[in-house]
Amino acid sequence: MNLENIKAKLHECHNLATSIGMEVLSTDDDTCCAVMTVDERNCQPFGYLSGGASLAMAETLAGCGSCALCPDAKACVGQDVHASHVHPARIGERVTATARIVHQGHKLHIWHIDITNDEGSLISTISVTNCIIW
Repeated sequence: MNLENIKAKLHECHNLATSIGMEVLSTDDDTCCAVMTVDERNCQPFGYLSGGASLAMAETLAGCGSCALCPDAKACVGQDVHASHVHPARIGERVTATARIVHQGHKLHIWHIDITNDEGSLISTISVTNCIIW
């Protein structure tokens, strides 16, 4: 599955990724990258990026990566997510998520995702396990 197919799939219907303003930028053999601007769609009441939005961004990006690696699979779905939020991102900041696959099995993929701001500060570090459905 190439990048354009992934973007088309994300924009076929209203979904969480488009609702929070996430844009997938790239995929290759073992990494995926996406960006999102912190705004009213994805922040908490105090004006900072919501941890839930970070998790949604990471799980969506890992899913895109698994789909790119397994284009014949029926679906690639999140099975387990763990996160540590280490630095706040304020409204107006842009965050970048970079996902790297750390295990690529036939039925399970494990991804490590770091979300950083434009200055390179680590916002969140997240692990996602995907189940590949054939």
